[in-house]
Amino acid sequence: MLTDTIKSTIKEYVSGMSKPVVVVLNIGEHEKRQELKAFIESITSTTDLISLTEKDLGDEARSAITFTIEVAGQPTGIFFSGIPSGHEFNSLVLAILQSGGVEIKLEEHLKETIANIKDKLTFETFVSLSCHNCPEIVQALNTFALLNQKISNEMIDGGLFQDTIFKKNIQGVPSVYLNGELFANGRVEISSLIEKLRNYSQEVKVIKNEKEVIHDIVIIGGGPAGISAAIYASRKGLKVSVIAQNIGGQLRDTLGIKNFISVSETTGLELTKAIQEHMKDYDLNVREHVKVERVEANSIKSVYLSTGEEIKGKSLVIATGANWKKLDIPGEQENIGNGVAYCPHCDGPFYKDKDVAVIGGGNSGLEAALDLSGIVKSVIIIEYLNEVKADQILIDQVSKRSNISILKNIQITEILARNGKVIGLKYQDRDTKESVKRDVTGVFVQIGLVPNSKFLDDIVELNKYGEIIIDARCNTSIEGVFACGDVTTVPYKQIISSMGEGSKAAITASEYLLKAQKN
Repeated sequence: MLTDTIKSTIKEYVSGMSKPVVVVLNIGEHEKRQELKAFIESITSTTDLISLTEKDLGDEARSAITFTIEVAGQPTGIFFSGIPSGHEFNSLVLAILQSGGVEIKLEEHLKETIANIKDKLTFETFVSLSCHNCPEIVQALNTFALLNQKISNEMIDGGLFQDTIFKKNIQGVPSVYLNGELFANGRVEISSLIEKLRNYSQEVKVIKNEKEVIHDIVIIGGGPAGISAAIYASRKGLKVSVIAQNIGGQLRDTLGIKNFISVSETTGLELTKAIQEHMKDYDLNVREHVKVERVEANSIKSVYLSTGEEIKGKSLVIATGANWKKLDIPGEQENIGNGVAYCPHCDGPFYKDKDVAVIGGGNSGLEAALDLSGIVKSVIIIEYLNEVKADQILIDQVSKRSNISILKNIQITEILARNGKVIGLKYQDRDTKESVKRDVTGVFVQIGLVPNSKFLDDIVELNKYGEIIIDARCNTSIEGVFACGDVTTVPYKQIISSMGEGSKAAITASEYLLKAQKN
């Protein structure tokens, strides 16, 4: 079932394994079991270090298409229910490699936090194989299982367990359940998972160096702007620290990219991987999967992390980007994952042959409608203004789709739900003031971004939208503090412009440090 290229890649990866791994497939009957068995066998055929056996997994198994991973006869706590192909194929391969002794790439402090959890934690992670956000959560929880025998995680393909999906009212992925209760759903950051798990972990002392390190530049943010700043600063011989909830930022949620000059077509995940590889060429101190609690901008800048640590720098570059903007209307927050979604690619498959609405008539709104139109029964685009603001090429494409319609000059007032599921929405015509109810089962919100600047409370000057005010050289209102990318007032929030702004911020910061040395 695997191509020769994929098999060759697996052979290369398993060379780093130090112990054999056994994939254990539960016995029983299921229409997909033979397909699953052939899928696993195509992996085990690549190396003697991975083998397949079949046995009754008892109460631990959800179905005849459940399998687990064992090492030396001992369980790892990692389970898969379904055929982890598509985006989840990497989750399976990584689970096998890490079970076989390949290094788990997680900071020691975070490893210690997970290892100190004393309660039994049983995770169930419901996914869609087309979801590009789900694998990160599956992989993180699998890693946690390997770090602590009290933890287990099961990846469940929602498409093959529709009865369970219906019973739990799941309409968005990933949906993570802990000991039978909803733990997290929708777009989830690893840092958020770790923060929640701290409630189950014994206190972990913050590890500090004997000598307090003061970096030349501390960069907050791991998206295109932040990483561009880090690379440019490092190339100037500066000591650079990068603090990020994740590397890639919103870039990882971007699907098709066709306007990144010199690359005809790529995806956000592919570009993120390229960025990560480029980072390896430089001596960067990277702290990933942690949050910044607050900042102090004195002569030496201090950044306080959710781990209790303090990172110090002579200068600071803020590149924290932005998040999806919410409607802030009744029925939105309480129905996220149950009919309200922000990622059409991830959650679209749950609305096959159903009627949905896309809120927003910009590029992202029309792109979402086009993406959904091949899956759902109908899409209605609802725009607040009296005209759509998308590129003409997208408007032309939408006009060719018979199952897409557009309503303009509309104010959404409420999202309606019954028994935990979205059933429709209410809106008002802004001209006639007429109120209308529309039956839809899904609402995809695509109305723009909110800058991630709240943690800066009174540190630097912000505009009324919460964007950091900068000048042409990325200077903020505070000396030695610079900002770049989507969190700032720079117009046109594009990947390529964010990278340019990041490089500019690094150069300006390096000039500031040179002047400070002379003084």
